[in-house]
Amino acid sequence: MCEFLGVPESTIVFVPNATTGINTVLRNLVWNTDGRDEILQFDVIYGACGKTTSYVCEANANIVRTRQISLEYPMNDSGIVCAFRKAIDASRGEGYRPRIAIFDTISSNPALRFPFEDLTAVCHAEGVLSLIDAAHGIGQIELDLPSLNPDFLVSNCHKWLFTPRGCAVLYVPVRNQWMIRSTLPTSHGYVAGSSNRDQWPLKNPTDIANGTTAFVSNFEFVGTTDNFSFLTVRTAIEWRQSVCGGEKAIREYCRRLCREGGQHVAELLGTRTLEVMEGAFAKTYMVNILLPLDRPTEGCGSQVTDEDGFDVTVGEWMQQSMINHYRTFMPVFPFQGAWWVRLSAQIYLEQSDFEWAAQTLKKLCERLREVNSGVKSGK
Repeated sequence: MCEFLGVPESTIVFVPNATTGINTVLRNLVWNTDGRDEILQFDVIYGACGKTTSYVCEANANIVRTRQISLEYPMNDSGIVCAFRKAIDASRGEGYRPRIAIFDTISSNPALRFPFEDLTAVCHAEGVLSLIDAAHGIGQIELDLPSLNPDFLVSNCHKWLFTPRGCAVLYVPVRNQWMIRSTLPTSHGYVAGSSNRDQWPLKNPTDIANGTTAFVSNFEFVGTTDNFSFLTVRTAIEWRQSVCGGEKAIREYCRRLCREGGQHVAELLGTRTLEVMEGAFAKTYMVNILLPLDRPTEGCGSQVTDEDGFDVTVGEWMQQSMINHYRTFMPVFPFQGAWWVRLSAQIYLEQSDFEWAAQTLKKLCERLREVNSGVKSGK
């Protein structure tokens, strides 16, 4: 993995998933007691990560707070970077300290490629720590970590690199390893002592025996967990080269299938894909498609009774119905006042799979209209 990302072995450790990596970083930071620290985040932050920042603020007696950056799409890269700069200026202008910024390479729902390279550069220039959620990064887009030079980055391997779950990498450059004192949960590799960067790297007895750094050995044995998936990364990378034709071939196939398949689904549904500007969110393997539903995304109108008699959201109803009746799953989510679905292109899919997805979504929307009109939905 270190060779794949072009960084030293001493800067990469494995964690079960991206959420664990985000938690590991945020829970290790020591916040200033003057109550002026802020965590900057965008409104499309992954749900679990958004709850993590809320918990970190609460658990630290609110001496740290979040500042959310709202975006209105379609929006180009420069608009996102401009909004980010304004948030930093606003934070300082109100007497706060923008301490760390969390942002995606590609957000989850909706799937949008962020100008994470430019955002990282802004962080460097402004003295703000960068925490990149690259959950959908490795295997889908190029990650040149030496050039990017983030403060922290976490990326799943089980999404687009084709390893078993759960498997993710946490990248922490040597300059910042003194901040990451503990794994999540704290385990045998923890070394009690000063968190002063001048005394880093700390050493423990196992480091002397195996030659690893305190940072790496800290993550080598975390409780009783199944680390098998971590061992498959090298084979997954080799398989992508020998069987799939390499990263370039994978990217070209998946991007073309995503673009053509997404447009086809939107045409069959009579809707559209999420509009973008200047190619800011092109070049991914995921596409967002508007669903032909007139249901609101908030309030009582966004609720529907499921087959068990429980009130659930439109998204929950559709996802449950997919699993129960079609043995599939497609994320359905509210965004800017409408209901959307996210489809992914993979090397094992083809145009016919998008055709099937379109027909399935069309049937589900029709069934939902029956529920909407008071007709009990059957199988």
